[in-house]
Amino acid sequence: MASPDQDLAPALDKDGVRLTVEDLLATVTLTNPAKRNAQTPALWRALAEAGRLLPGSVRVVVLRGEGQSFSAGLDRRMFTPEGLPGEPTFIELARRDDAGLDATIAEYQEAFTWWRRTDIVSIAAVQGHAIGAGFQLALGCDLRVVADDVQFAMRETSLGLVPDLTGTHPLVGLVGYARALEICATGRFVGAEEAVASGLANLAVPAAELDATARDLAAALLAAPRDAVVETKALLRGAVDRTYDEQRAAERAAQARRLRDLAGLGE
Repeated sequence: MASPDQDLAPALDKDGVRLTVEDLLATVTLTNPAKRNAQTPALWRALAEAGRLLPGSVRVVVLRGEGQSFSAGLDRRMFTPEGLPGEPTFIELARRDDAGLDATIAEYQEAFTWWRRTDIVSIAAVQGHAIGAGFQLALGCDLRVVADDVQFAMRETSLGLVPDLTGTHPLVGLVGYARALEICATGRFVGAEEAVASGLANLAVPAAELDATARDLAAALLAAPRDAVVETKALLRGAVDRTYDEQRAAERAAQARRLRDLAGLGE
C-alpha cells in the first residue's frame, strides 16, 4: 500500500513508527510491513512519543499501516525465552512485584490512550490483519475505516492472557458485553461486513480506496468548526457515564459555552 505521507518531512521516524504533519492533519504510519507491523515495546514508546509531539494545531490524526496488514499483533519474539534485545521477557515481567508489573503495563498502554484526546479526532485506516495488539490499537481511535479484506481478532485469551492494551472498554462500548466476550474468548476473526454491522467500523471500502477514504473523512471532520467538534466529542464520550437528565444538563452547559463564544462573550 502506497504511503500518502512519504513525501512529507517526518516529525518522527523510529522503531516502526512515522509521524508526519500536514497543516491540521497528522498521519501516524506503522512502517514495518515485512513483519506485518508486529508490535514491540519500542514501537509502543514511539507511538506514545508521536502523541506527545503532535502540534497543538492538529485537529485530526489518521493511523495507518504499510503493507498488507495493519498490525498482526505482538512480535512473536516476545513469547520466546530470549525475548527482544533490551526488553524484559514475559518471565522477567512475571517475576516483578505487583507495583512494578502494573507500572510496566501502564507504560505500554500509553501508546493506546492518547488517540481519544478531546482536542483531536483519530481515524484508524485498517486493512488485512488487525490481531491482538493490532485490534486494540485500532480500537484506541475514535473512528475506524476498514478495507474489505480486514480481519479483526482478539487472540490474547487463546494464549492464556487477557487483552490489556486498553481495548476492552471501547470494544464493549461498541458491540456490547455479550458480543465482546464472545469475540475475546473465542479469538475468532471479524470481517469487514460484520465489523460495520456491529459498530466496530464506520464503513468498509475496497483496499485500494482505504487511504483516500480516510483522508476524505478527515477532510469532512476538518470542515466543521474546531471548538464545536471538541465540545461534541466530549459530550458524546461522557454520555455513557451520565444519566439521561445529567446528559441533558451537559448539553445545555456545552451549548451555553458555544453560544457565548460565537457571540464573543466567552472567557
